[in-house]
Amino acid sequence: MAKQLPEYAIIVAGGSGSRMQHDLPKQFIEVAGKPILMHTIERFYNYNPTIRLIVVLPQEQLDTWRELCRKHEFKLFHMTVPGGTTRFGSVKNGLGAVMGEGLVAVHDGVRPFVETETIKAAFEAAANYGSAVVAISPKDSIRELTGSGSKAVPRANYKMVQTPQVFNATILRKAYEQPEQEHFTDDASVVESIGETIALVEGSYRNIKITTPEDLILAEAFAKEV
Repeated sequence: MAKQLPEYAIIVAGGSGSRMQHDLPKQFIEVAGKPILMHTIERFYNYNPTIRLIVVLPQEQLDTWRELCRKHEFKLFHMTVPGGTTRFGSVKNGLGAVMGEGLVAVHDGVRPFVETETIKAAFEAAANYGSAVVAISPKDSIRELTGSGSKAVPRANYKMVQTPQVFNATILRKAYEQPEQEHFTDDASVVESIGETIALVEGSYRNIKITTPEDLILAEAFAKEV
């Protein structure tokens, strides 16, 4: 029987409040009475209380986060790590807190409604294939831009990528040893660039990334159903 690897989650929360039209960084905005980031951490803890949680925040936000944890009496154990100047740099900093072998999930701090079943499926797929990326099918029709305009493309050939994205720690470390490239839009693109195959896991339309005021309306609605 194969040895079960330790599980980690790097929760990257480096956003500002600009697109949200808010003074607070979006991960600190309250939904259902507490910061979005706390909801996100709770989802991973509910999946596995022994998971090793690494929260990556901009250096200048670390004190604010500690104050929020005290204010809300938020006691779920997690490590905080200062982020880099880009998401690539932030994930790389978070990886520095991963010790030895393991399976590492990278998740957006402002995706607080990821379901525990989705997290479980992603970790299981990564244990089998080395990688697992949560994705959903697009609901809308898709057009591809061309030199002369645009053309319709079959949406069945496309997936919309979400997080978590889970990888064997050895694979993820190797991927993040390379210099950052402009085409690295997520962890899957970084890992794929070293020749690894990406396995897809079905996500959920509720697993929204909260970035605009409209998303907050949805978030409050989802939170009431929990």
